[in-house]
Formats: sequence, structure tokens, C-alpha cells
Amino acid sequence: MSGCIVRRRPAVPWATAVQVRPVVQARAASADDPGLEAPEFNLDLEPLAALMVPVRMAPPRPHVAPAPSPAPAAPVAEDKPPAPTIAPQLSQAESAAAQQETNESLDIAERNLAATRGRTLNAAQSDLVSKIKGFLKDAREAVRVGDWALARNLAKKAEVLSEELLRSV
Repeated sequence: MSGCIVRRRPAVPWATAVQVRPVVQARAASADDPGLEAPEFNLDLEPLAALMVPVRMAPPRPHVAPAPSPAPAAPVAEDKPPAPTIAPQLSQAESAAAQQETNESLDIAERNLAATRGRTLNAAQSDLVSKIKGFLKDAREAVRVGDWALARNLAKKAEVLSEELLRSV
């Protein structure tokens, strides 16, 4: 623990080392010497206490519950129409094929879900069930709107997840 290797202190031999002690000079005590009087401390504790205790300058704001928003009125002619759904244009044959694939995937997914009812599922399997139900709901909504491409994709996802669920049970 000698410190830095590169920079060393000069070695001082102990024989030449000298102890130096301060020498106190004696003073004569006199009444008119201001240096010998005891100092007066003027401690004003009020400003110090104010620093230690927080002081509110204004009263606290009251907690008021927000007013309930008014119920939405019947649609007015000035309201914006719903945003258009962007869906790929399918030919008649593609639309029929998408409808058939959607219905098949929905049926398979529902059968697989029905096969797992009544069984004890772990957390991962319960999560899969909720995802499958979400995909089925979204696929049915897409069918209702007439977006068969989206409905087919969502139904296929539900089918694949339901098959995975069935294998894990």
C-alpha cells in the first residue's frame, strides 16, 4: 500500500526527521484587548426551523370527482361516418374459397375448444384458450363485415392455436 508506483515520495531518513510542534506565544490579558473576549453568537432559530419544516404557501387543492360525461346522444347527421375498412378485392371464386376455408377453420377450432372443456388447464393453456376465443370473435366480426380475407386469416390462426392446445392437453 505504498501508493502510486510511478511517483514515489522522497525517502526521508528517520535520523534527520525533526518533530515540529507549534509554539504558543504568551499574551498579556487586558480588558481592552478585543481578541480575548468570548464571541457572541446570535442564533436566530426561527429561519432554521422554517428550513426543516415544509410550509405550505397555499391551502391544498380539494379532491373533486370529475363530472360524469353526458351520455352520447343519438347520431346526428353532422357526425363523421365510420372509417372505411380497407380490404383486398377478391374475385367471386376467391371469395367463395375464402368463405369455405373460413368456415372449416372456425369449425375445427370450435371442436378443439369443445374437446378441452371440463379439463384442468395450466396457465399457458388457459392463455391459449383466451387467444383462440379472441381470434374466433374477431373472425366472426370480419365475416359479419364481409372481409373474407381477414376472416380466413383469423380463423386459421384460431385453428392452429386450438390444435396446439389439443396436443398439450
